[in-house]
Amino acid sequence: MISYQTTTPGAPLVEVKSSTPQPQGTEVLMKTLACGVCHSDIHMHDGVFELGGGKQLEVGREGMVLGHEIFGEVIAVGPEAENVQPGDRRVVFPWIGCGECASCLRGDEQLCTPGRALGIMNPGGFADHVLVPHSRYLFDKGDVPDSLAATYACSGLTAYGALKKVGTLHAGDEVVIIGAGGVGMMAIQIARALGMDPIVVDIDEDKLVAAAALGVTRTYNSTDAQSAKAIRKATGGAFAALDFVGAEASVNYALGCLRKGGMLVIVGLYGGALTIPIPFIPMNARIIHGSYVGSLQDMDELMAMVRAGKIAPIDIIERPLDEANQALVDLKAGKVRGRQVLVNT
Repeated sequence: MISYQTTTPGAPLVEVKSSTPQPQGTEVLMKTLACGVCHSDIHMHDGVFELGGGKQLEVGREGMVLGHEIFGEVIAVGPEAENVQPGDRRVVFPWIGCGECASCLRGDEQLCTPGRALGIMNPGGFADHVLVPHSRYLFDKGDVPDSLAATYACSGLTAYGALKKVGTLHAGDEVVIIGAGGVGMMAIQIARALGMDPIVVDIDEDKLVAAAALGVTRTYNSTDAQSAKAIRKATGGAFAALDFVGAEASVNYALGCLRKGGMLVIVGLYGGALTIPIPFIPMNARIIHGSYVGSLQDMDELMAMVRAGKIAPIDIIERPLDEANQALVDLKAGKVRGRQVLVNT
């Protein structure tokens, strides 16, 4: 098999040829047909997350096979594998845990530490084959295109998991989506499918135009210093703000949109630090909620919506698998509109 692996932090990926793994027990061997390229892949490639104040969290290591948005075809199965057979084409849930810790036992495998997440801890989809521990992590995509199907494993699941945290909306409850990039655009689609009419914020006017083309009726450019105040005035303060950027500026902007008792859901991982006077937290009764991808149950619910045709597609840019490194470079440079997907023909 061929994989594209990390070396030193930020250095180009290298092509590595190795023996194709043979599935054991409940394992399933997939031929990678499509793999999305995510901003998280940039952080893993660079080897760090920025924590603000000059601090960094080191995450990268040599020999990683990135790529967690995987769609593939079953090539072989272990002797204990059930409900799957060669030729099946499936979306892979990559956020796999140990299966034994408290988080896994309550259904939150994505929170298992360190876990066995594909493209993070175990080899992922920047390769022509990937080994999946169990068939329960495989989902039928229905009639959507292969490259679009791959993106539901992270950008779709991340958006859905964040939106679920908002809970039931009542009259006058407004939701703000900050960041109309790949994951933010997916969140817009899913929010509308769930019956929400989100307010969308970005610094890029072209992305706001794209959001409007999806049916969004209210957009704001955050380069306008008064736009958060305008949102608060127009809505009486938003009930929830979902930040798909995760930078200091975007988080503080989100807080500026909220009413008392409002909820900030931080999804993006751009980096930085947040400083809030402690009395303001109880005085404003606000909830600051982190959201990390989604659970296996969330994936099941999301893919049911996908198969039912309830979620409109996002823009997909297909590239050959051997352009994995250049795809990371272009994404980091901000040259990408929509979602890049590596295809293996």
